[in-house]
Amino acid sequence: MSEFSFTLIFTLPENGQNPEQWVEALGAQGCDDALVGVGVTGRIALNFIREASDAKLAVVSAIQDVKRIIPGTVLVEVMPDLVGLTDIAELLGFSRQYIRKVMVSREAFPQPVHDGKTAIWHLEPVLRWMRETGVSKVPLPLVELSAVTRQCNLQRELASLDRNMQKQLGKL
Repeated sequence: MSEFSFTLIFTLPENGQNPEQWVEALGAQGCDDALVGVGVTGRIALNFIREASDAKLAVVSAIQDVKRIIPGTVLVEVMPDLVGLTDIAELLGFSRQYIRKVMVSREAFPQPVHDGKTAIWHLEPVLRWMRETGVSKVPLPLVELSAVTRQCNLQRELASLDRNMQKQLGKL
């Protein structure tokens, strides 16, 4: 068994009760391994530290638990997935400057998902690259977790897209 640390963010049902009532229900019905936040109106965030045999089981079981306890809730995001240099540095215990130096000094650093004023990457390819190139001994459970969180977020995004357009784009 390994411990996996991740965050789930959900939109609460519109007819929802007072968010504090959900906090109590979550703790009593199987999510006692999460810190719960209700600071954003209409949303609930759960920071889990869940023991499981693998990352997929940890994340999927947590999503199922929340959806069972709060019917009608909608998953918004699973983290860690989309990250900037500061996030990568914090996760791995490096300075932001060191991660930036690694990024600019090596040609094969993964391409960002968004390259604007602030670049954003999916965490999984960055961790895999760092592990494969020997830049960092990234723990395998963290790589596994980043793959699962990315898959969850991409699946959620794909479900909201126009399927016909996706077929057309797939042929390009």
